Parts: sequence; C-alpha cells; structure tokens
Amino acid sequence: MSPEQNRKILLITAIAVIAFNLRPAIGAVGPLIYEIRLDTGLSNTLLGMLTTLPVLAFGIFSILTPFFTKKMGTEGTMTLALILLTAGLLIRIYPAHTALFAGTAVLGVGIALANVLLPGIVKKSFPNRYGLVTGIYSAMLGTGAAISSGISVPLSEGLNFGWRWSLGFWAAMSFIALLIWLPQMRKNIPVIANRSFRSALKHLTTSGIALNVALFMGLQSLTFFIIVAWLPEILIERGMETARAGLMLAIVQGSGVLGTFLMPAWASRRQRQRLPVGILVGLEVISLLGLIFITDTTYTEFWASLLGISLGGCFGMALLFIVLRTKDSETANELSGMAQSAGYTLAAIGPALFGGLHDLIGNWTTPLMFLLIVSILKFWSGWISGRSEYI
Repeated sequence: MSPEQNRKILLITAIAVIAFNLRPAIGAVGPLIYEIRLDTGLSNTLLGMLTTLPVLAFGIFSILTPFFTKKMGTEGTMTLALILLTAGLLIRIYPAHTALFAGTAVLGVGIALANVLLPGIVKKSFPNRYGLVTGIYSAMLGTGAAISSGISVPLSEGLNFGWRWSLGFWAAMSFIALLIWLPQMRKNIPVIANRSFRSALKHLTTSGIALNVALFMGLQSLTFFIIVAWLPEILIERGMETARAGLMLAIVQGSGVLGTFLMPAWASRRQRQRLPVGILVGLEVISLLGLIFITDTTYTEFWASLLGISLGGCFGMALLFIVLRTKDSETANELSGMAQSAGYTLAAIGPALFGGLHDLIGNWTTPLMFLLIVSILKFWSGWISGRSEYI
C-alpha cells in the first residue's frame, strides 16, 4: 500500500477507537448506581448528576469548539479532548465526592469537544467516503455504550475492581485512543477562520437547513436519553422481571449499532435523504405504538429491536446531515457545534420532563404519546434536512 493509503487506514482506526471511547464514561455509570449509592450515601438527585453533568457539558462546550480549533488546530483540539477525557476518568477514582463530580465535569468537556470535531474531520479527510466512515464511527459510539453497560458490574463485582476502578478502567482505553491519535499531530495547524464566531452563528441561525439539522439532532437525542432513562422502569411497572427489563435496554442499544452503521452508508449515496428519514421515523412510530397499546410483554423484544434500529439510524443520520449539508470542514465544525449544543441541551431536560409527565398524569401512556409527537416533529425536520442543498 502507498503511504497515503497507510495514513488513511491509521486515521480511520483512530476515528473508530476515539468514537468507541466517547460513551463508556457515561454508559458505565447506570449499572453501578446501586453500588455507588451504598458506598457514598449520595441522594438520587446527586446520583442523577453523574449522567446530567456530561450532557450539560455537551450543550455548553459543543458550540465553543471553534474557539479551541482557532487556537490549537483541529488535531490539537482532539488531543486536548482525549487528555481531558482520560484525566476526568482518573480523577473519579480518587475516593472523594468532589473528585467524583469534578472528574465527571472534566470528562464531559473532553467528550463534547470530540463529538463536535469528528464530523469535520470526516468531511475534510474522506470527501468521497464520508457515508461509510460516518457509519463506522457512529456504530463504534453505540458499541462503546453497549459494552460499557454490560461489563461495568462484572468488572466491579466479578473481578473485585470496585465501582471506582470499574469506572476508571476506561481511562486506559481512552489513553490508548490518545496514543493512536498522536501521529495526526504532525499535520496540525491552527484553523484560520474565514468568518468570526458571531457571523458564523448568525449565518447558521438564519439558515432553514441549519436550524432543521440542529432540530433533528436535538429531537433524536431527546428520545434516546428518555428511552435509556425510563424504558426499564416502564416495563418493570408492567410486571416484567428486572433482569429482562435491563435486557430490553441492551437490545435497544445493540440493534442501534446496526442502524448507525447501515443507514449513513446507504443514505450518503442518495441525492436526497428523505426516504431513509421516513423509514427510520416509521419504525419508531410502529415501535412506540406497540409499547403503548400492546402491554403484553411477550412482544417487547420485537418493539425494542425496531426502536433501537430507528434511534441508532437517526443518530447516524444526524451526523451525516452535518457532513452532507456543508461545503467545507470549517462550516461542518460550526454546524456540528450548534447542532450538538442544541441537541444535548434538549437531551438534558428530556428524562426529567418525561418523568414529570408520568408523575402529573399517573400513567406511562401519556408520556409515550409525547414521544409520538416528537417523532412527527423529527420527521418534519429530517424531511427538510434531507434536501439536496448546502447551507
């Protein structure tokens, strides 16, 4: 192979390994909440902050990423992101409440920066293969989330790591990602912006396409985090065993990997992406209707699989829209920052809003109907985002 081919393979490998590491810091927490509560005595509100803090960091720092790239370059900012992720994971090992929350905030900033940078890197480095590469890294995001959820308790209890070292285990993985990424620093230069941050933001907020890409990102994030937070509880209240209810969430995340890999690769070859959006939202509506009206849990695996494919595919499409609707990597970074800032801000309030609806109404049917409304809005924003136009 030529040196250029070797460089591309190394870059794809780095992108895939980085993507794999962007969810375990969050996904590993949920299964360990019971152990953390017993050991620390923290309230459920504070324990919830272990998930909410990173998502809030995504919302705040995503839109600020261009500031970092102008000073440090894209490759340099990604290096900083991986350093922050690794440092945050290590800080959480220290046996103090302040270290637990401080480490969570630090790693949240690192993940936020990396989330925003990946679409721009793909846009710049793989202009003819962005669908395939987007599918690879979005699938790796889902794989990291699923694996971390599955092995957290075995690491803590089976291997006697304890919950702190079970969370800290992922620092070794993120450090490996940093080492794989470092060769990219040889071509790092500060990004010379063609426009100021204010003018870029004004341009994006006056673009119908940009606003709908941001809305699509936000709505898919909202639904995903609601399902992650509440699906097991909904099923347990219907009489499902706790272990099986947890398995349903694993099915959602596992089937989501299939959607995130296949949909961007297919949709990128189409002039418009309206059909893929329609298929994905259609699967989501069918699965939600099944969960609402067929309360017999015999069929839940089927609904969970359909829902997972839809949620995973919508996430992959949201990332693909950032690449498809922009002409250059600078605009892709700006749109990625705006879309992910809006998306994760919405996602941060989603689980609380969903739970509040349940407390107010007294059933799960009404909150699930709310998700149907979200699906319709998602279809509308995806329909507009799927136009063959540039921002």
